[in-house]
Amino acid sequence: MKLSEQIKPISYLKANAAEIARDFSENHGDPLIITQNGEAKMVVMDIDSYQKQQETMALLKILALGNKQIEEAKFQDADDFFAEMEKENQQ
Repeated sequence: MKLSEQIKPISYLKANAAEIARDFSENHGDPLIITQNGEAKMVVMDIDSYQKQQETMALLKILALGNKQIEEAKFQDADDFFAEMEKENQQ
């Protein structure tokens, strides 16, 4: 569905909340962008989509942190790491 079809005024949310919730539970539909006085004010989405978005953001943060540590040379060679782990397991 086109993004322009997902933009609705707040009155639509008020009048159709049950239908919107049903559509989300059945279809995991696209998020709705709710406007007030013609200005975007909120996004309404189903919980599964929200959770996936949060997981994606967490993974992106981990990747960014890893890239930063590589740039700053704050990492350990894999062979050295596994040798260190093996040494600790033997103790």
